[in-house]
Amino acid sequence: MISISLCMIVKNEEDVIGRCLECAKDIADEIIIVDTGSTDSTIEITKKYTKKIYHFNWVDDFSKARNYAFSKASKDYIMWLDADDIISENDIIKLKQLKNNLDTSVDMVMMKYNVAFDEYGNPTLTYYRERLISRKKNYQWISPIHEVIPPSGNIIYSDIAIVHKKLHSSDKSRNLRIFNKMINQGLELDPRQQFYYSRELYYNGEYQKAIDNFNKFLNSKQGWIPNCISACIDLSDCYQKINDPDNALLALLRSFEFDKPIPEICCKLGNHFLENSNIELAIFWYELAITNKSDIKNGGFHNEDYSGYIPYIQLCVCYDKIGNIKKAVFYNNKAGELKPNDMAFLYNKNYFQSKETTN
Repeated sequence: MISISLCMIVKNEEDVIGRCLECAKDIADEIIIVDTGSTDSTIEITKKYTKKIYHFNWVDDFSKARNYAFSKASKDYIMWLDADDIISENDIIKLKQLKNNLDTSVDMVMMKYNVAFDEYGNPTLTYYRERLISRKKNYQWISPIHEVIPPSGNIIYSDIAIVHKKLHSSDKSRNLRIFNKMINQGLELDPRQQFYYSRELYYNGEYQKAIDNFNKFLNSKQGWIPNCISACIDLSDCYQKINDPDNALLALLRSFEFDKPIPEICCKLGNHFLENSNIELAIFWYELAITNKSDIKNGGFHNEDYSGYIPYIQLCVCYDKIGNIKKAVFYNNKAGELKPNDMAFLYNKNYFQSKETTN
């Protein structure tokens, strides 16, 4: 059996930290808390779970804070969580099994990170993160913002999921402020930072500046392929925000420079042609979304709805528009198999039943 150090950096997390540590207390052999300036009861709550509480002066650099936390670890492997992460009972069991059976030749265990959810609690945005790391390899976090440990060594992928469950919204402009500080200090953004900087501009409504920086990132030809594809999607959305549908379409098509069309791209292309009443082309792209499955293990962002529910419900609309009711009903039923309580599915179901009655 391996031993695990749980390392966390926290600040003013009194509403979630106890929930997180309750999930982790029977998994971790030691819990290391690095506080970056809490003024609430965060520290008092963590004292119920560990004595290993340290203070770190915040310097607008998440990687430095995480590396400091890692430096305090003493067990075989290091696991990290954010304060608003939780672990389901089923995944706690899986983590305990992993702890008992992990081959110590493994350097890094990648686990799913579920970060967005539909109204029924089903994850709608998932990606893999480096979650359990061999301490003896002395891995280091890099990048002040959107920090990461570059994957290397003997890596395995687990179906264990960590759930990011916020109770309150965070400071929307914090990440952008840190990026702007880096730029003002004369730091050159690497391709990964350029991608995330462009995203922060987009999230903060600076659409034209985001467009310029997404294009700079894509034109560099140095980005990681999943990031390039995500950049094309975000770039398209930015063009939509400034009412430039032609360039929005071109941004989606540009993703083909990097890989085959992923389901999200296919659905967005389907939406474009549906909005322009080109139903046959819309059907082509929605059907391709169903068959062109993306590989979550490539590290990119993954939304399962784009592989199933969304194209099914949109194909229902498309086939209804061209009068093929049999196929429209078929695809609506396929959507209902995935989300039987969804309002769109139920509306369509009643719509088709009413058509049968009137006919």
